Amino acid sequence: MAKARKGFSRADRIAEQIQRELAELVRTGLKDPRAGWITITAVHVTRDYSHAKVFYTVMDEKTREVSQEALEHSAGYLRSELGRSIKMFTTPQLHFVYDESVSRGMHMTSLINQVAKEDAEKFGQVDAAPAADEEGSAE
Repeated sequence: MAKARKGFSRADRIAEQIQRELAELVRTGLKDPRAGWITITAVHVTRDYSHAKVFYTVMDEKTREVSQEALEHSAGYLRSELGRSIKMFTTPQLHFVYDESVSRGMHMTSLINQVAKEDAEKFGQVDAAPAADEEGSAE
């Protein structure tokens, strides 16, 4: 009979700790001017903790490739600093992957808004948001 799991697995806890530490290191310790506004969105570690896939986003889509180069260039430094702050038998090798989910989510939101606007125009409906604002201001 399988034992019920309580909370997160060890790999999940380690991945979260790595994410927190890397976010701080990228923000304060990375002196590479190519690394602009980078946000670490998730970390996935392998079962043996030897590799970690680090997902990130950037504020400006135009700096995506340059930021990737900066992260790959500084992977050794980040790994050594990570090894100092997190006591593990093996510090995982870092592999940086651009997180497409944020840009896909923004694209999906714009498509939904566009369809809603077209439907409102097609069926002659007035946008409900201003009416809700007017009701809220009357109270």
